[in-house]
Amino acid sequence: MAIVAHVPPSDCGEVGDEERALAGLAALGQPSRLQIFRLIMHHEPEGLHAKVISDTVNMPHNTLSSHLAILVRAGLVTGERQGRFIIYRANIEGMRRLVSFLVMDCCQGAPELCCFSSEIAGTPETSSAKGRKRA
Repeated sequence: MAIVAHVPPSDCGEVGDEERALAGLAALGQPSRLQIFRLIMHHEPEGLHAKVISDTVNMPHNTLSSHLAILVRAGLVTGERQGRFIIYRANIEGMRRLVSFLVMDCCQGAPELCCFSSEIAGTPETSSAKGRKRA
């Protein structure tokens, strides 16, 4: 939890890519937060009220609040006040940065050769098909 809660700034005041990735991975590395994040992602772009999240994942509000705060600090979730309520949404750009960081060095700097788009879409190619594309 401390890793996520205290993402150190770089020399110029910005959080570096590696620190941001570590915070995101640490946040998603906890089963309840991964469940919460996936639920919020499923409800993009409208987002979810904290009570709906709490009821869906069967979690007390104070525990949920802690998990959401960690996801927000990691840059994976945003909260927008609407009257008395906060609507939580996935930070798609934050998730895109995390995934990009993980695959930027894939396939010797050519991540398109790794066929991630087909795997994300749920249609993984066979390893022999991947081998033919690289050849």
